Amino acid sequence: MKRLTVPRFFITVLMVLAGFFALSSCNDNDGPDIPPVKMEDLKGNYKGKLIIVQGNSKREGVKEFKVKKDTISFAEFPITEIVKTVVKDPAKAEAAMKTIGKVKYDLKYAAVINTANNVIELTFAPKTMELQIPVDGVNKKTIVEFVAKQKGYYVGLDQTLRYAITAEKITVDGTLVTPYEVIDYNFPFCIKN
Repeated sequence: MKRLTVPRFFITVLMVLAGFFALSSCNDNDGPDIPPVKMEDLKGNYKGKLIIVQGNSKREGVKEFKVKKDTISFAEFPITEIVKTVVKDPAKAEAAMKTIGKVKYDLKYAAVINTANNVIELTFAPKTMELQIPVDGVNKKTIVEFVAKQKGYYVGLDQTLRYAITAEKITVDGTLVTPYEVIDYNFPFCIKN
């Protein structure tokens, strides 16, 4: 077996270090390349967590929706809390929801790319929702006014969409529901299908 002399040992160490520095200098970024977000990345079918909060009541579930050029479209918007706000009797509220069936809702937005953070920012312009809620053989014309208190974000890093809207007011047959606790619809983490 050969013995390494001190000069040969130092030369070997220097060669290993030189190779290491040569290889590491080729990689001048700190992580994987993340492509810049593009407006067309936003479009598609999504599935995500939905947290509905009204006062002390909180309900969680999964909701599907479609994102188009300037609209988030729900084939079945969750109306349970809205109906239970209008119809206090639980059995009548359940019957009303069965009669109403699926409620479609379109949420309009304008989008801009924030290149510094690699996100698409969504500013919402929610339209009102009109429902005919059947109670005791009579339809109650119900208008729900939505607001968006904050922007939504499509995050390029993990390709997720996050946003929230609030049902701020409900009017039944022209009369504002009072007292009324707002209904928050939070979509904290939605991914494309």
